[in-house]
Amino acid sequence: MDSIKRYMQFVKPYWKQIIITVLIGMLKFGIPLIIPFLMKVVIDDIVGATDLTTGEQLNQLYWLMGIVLFIFIFLRPPVEYYRQYFAQWTGSRILYDIRNQLFTHLQKLSLRFYSNNKSGEVISRVIHDVEQTKNFIITGMMNIWLDMFTIIVAIIIMLTMDPLLTLVAVLLLPFYGLSIKFFYTRLRTLTRDRSQALAEVQGHLHERLQGMNVIRSFALENHEEKQFDTRNENFLEKALDHTRWNAKTFAVINTLTDVAPILVIAVAGTLVIQGSVTVGTMVAFVAYMDRLYNPLRRLVNSSTTLTQSIASMDRMFELADESYDIEDKKDAVAMKNPKGDVTFDHVFFGYENEEFVLKDLHFHVKSGETIAFVGMSGGGKSTIMSLIPRFYDVSDGRILIDGKDVRDYKVRTLRDRIGMVLQDNIIFSESVKFNILMGRPEASDEEVYEAARAANAHEFIEQLPDGYDTSIGERGVKLSGGQKQRIAIARVFLKSPEILVFDEATSALDLESEQLIQQSLFELAKDRTTFIVAHRLSTITHADRIFLIENGRLVEQGSHAELMARQGSYHKLFQVQHLD
Repeated sequence: MDSIKRYMQFVKPYWKQIIITVLIGMLKFGIPLIIPFLMKVVIDDIVGATDLTTGEQLNQLYWLMGIVLFIFIFLRPPVEYYRQYFAQWTGSRILYDIRNQLFTHLQKLSLRFYSNNKSGEVISRVIHDVEQTKNFIITGMMNIWLDMFTIIVAIIIMLTMDPLLTLVAVLLLPFYGLSIKFFYTRLRTLTRDRSQALAEVQGHLHERLQGMNVIRSFALENHEEKQFDTRNENFLEKALDHTRWNAKTFAVINTLTDVAPILVIAVAGTLVIQGSVTVGTMVAFVAYMDRLYNPLRRLVNSSTTLTQSIASMDRMFELADESYDIEDKKDAVAMKNPKGDVTFDHVFFGYENEEFVLKDLHFHVKSGETIAFVGMSGGGKSTIMSLIPRFYDVSDGRILIDGKDVRDYKVRTLRDRIGMVLQDNIIFSESVKFNILMGRPEASDEEVYEAARAANAHEFIEQLPDGYDTSIGERGVKLSGGQKQRIAIARVFLKSPEILVFDEATSALDLESEQLIQQSLFELAKDRTTFIVAHRLSTITHADRIFLIENGRLVEQGSHAELMARQGSYHKLFQVQHLD
């Protein structure tokens, strides 16, 4: 029930709209309750009135029908419209608020969370599970109360007609309540298991769609069909478990709701034969049984719907409760115009419970220096790059910028002063201009063009079908690797940060693209503190200092000429690449 209490915090701002919707709903559900009573009046007081002439009977019937038709034709339609409109409007607004808050939350979660969770499962919780909770608002906050209102009003009307028959009518209600309690406790668990299995299918599918080129290139279609079938079969089993229990629920509940009217017909028929109840009362009671037990059947459906909604709430709040690895301190300050002086002060770092990736890393970088990190794959170079903008926090030691621990800065202002160009930059499916503007969304068109020129990108962008307005497909699929990199560099030019990080920015490119991008990177790095991770050593010989990283430790440092003269590990690595 904790999930419901938390969910109510989102509902609270809209309590007025919910009350208005329920009040309108009472009119909507209350109007049809006059029909059974109308049948009693027509049968007993008009058709069965022996003291009235035929003309008088017809006159009373037509007047009565005229009034009822007016109510149903002119009053009920607008009531129905506004009830539906306000109910859906309120539900949609609450879901809008929840998704906004969840998206804000997702942006604050560290990369550690995203490395441990499939994006498809996260999407399932934000889209599917949040959508499922809408039923709690429409059903739990509105329809259940309206059904309860209908039941209570129907019982009151029935009591005014015949207390004994009313008692017979509600005789099975306690058994109904016990059945609901018994069945729906387990149904919530089964619903949650089914939702989790569905999220796993969605997560697997999302990941495989992104890697379809790998599946095709290795001819893994049959293998992947089996992989998908395993997860799909697991979802099928969970869905069938849920279906079996749900079917048992409906079998029991519907039996109770079917038996009750039969009891009423039997008792009412007996009383009519004995002359203690009129035919009109019997007909009205049978009609009211439909008005009484239809809401009860809806309550069964509502219970199933609410169980699904609460299970979705549980999963939604599990995501909302994910803790932040990276948070601002209470006394954190904004980073403003940093000089770019960077110090790694005896830094240790490890992922989760693994052994340290970086071990006692200690070095100082002066403002405006260009530092290159080289070494074998897996040595910790990219990890160092991730620590500077606080994608992760150090396990021990400190990282200082301008003499202040990076954890003392507000993290968003820290990252605002750092520009990154990675080996696999994410390019979004919108236009070229949109992607460049991510460097500084408020920039003018001319500033965008200038940034593209500086990145040697303007010429090829102009040749695209719609120039800067060309949509470039998911992950920039319509562009070459070199073109994507130049757009990524253009947005860093637009951002104009004081500290730059180039993490193997040219390693996957052809020589022509690499030369163009190297020119852009040299231009970008002028008068800025720059960190470069490079695979090809020929691209970093210009660096002020080169740091050789092995197994998370700094084993050599110096300029290219100094390290070559030393004939140590760097010299051997350079020789291996046949670049001397």
